[in-house]
Amino acid sequence: MADLDKIVEQLSELSVLDAAELVKKLEEKWGVSAAAPVAVAAAAGPAAAAEPVEEKTEFDVVLKDPGPKKIEVIKVIRALTNLGLVEAKAMAETAGAKVLTAVGKEAANDAKSKLETAGGVVELA
Repeated sequence: MADLDKIVEQLSELSVLDAAELVKKLEEKWGVSAAAPVAVAAAAGPAAAAEPVEEKTEFDVVLKDPGPKKIEVIKVIRALTNLGLVEAKAMAETAGAKVLTAVGKEAANDAKSKLETAGGVVELA
């Protein structure tokens, strides 16, 4: 069995031109083409890109963390949802709570902006 570490070391010392020539010689000797897998991958690429991408129209506003100003975040939650103080506080203390569900992009971005300004960490899902 060949010393693989020695072969790796020798291959590392090849110039780009020598490596290209080595590839050609191995292709001829073994009757294979190194370009075949690339051609298959390239052929699959445009077909996948041709599928229409549906833009998301409804978003959930998820509060990941109320941050250091929890009272400010609770006030914003109450303004956005019309919840009572107890419900808004419970929502602010629950990691991953959905403040708004299935709202438009503009409304979601507005809510996210208000919650982040109050100190919360928000994610649109």
